[in-house]
Amino acid sequence: MSKLLYRPLGLLFSVLGGLAASALFGQVWKLITGTKEAPTATQKDRGWGEVLLAATVQGAIFGLVKAAIDRGGATGYDRLTGEWPGDTNKHDGD
Repeated sequence: MSKLLYRPLGLLFSVLGGLAASALFGQVWKLITGTKEAPTATQKDRGWGEVLLAATVQGAIFGLVKAAIDRGGATGYDRLTGEWPGDTNKHDGD
């Protein structure tokens, strides 16, 4: 039952994390290139290298923020309830 209560919180954290990651990516892209907007894959006037670099940086930032938000939320939930909301199986190292 307690893990069910975590789902809405996890969803809220995910949305907020997505917004934070988007803002962070915008700032990082501006630092890297000096331009405000990153290229999209369908912009004809942008080269492959620029498009793929933007996608790589964006993916790394979104992955990092998602992992940090998910881990922080699970840790906080565990501290409040004494129950870990995710997988509790031991890692086998393989």
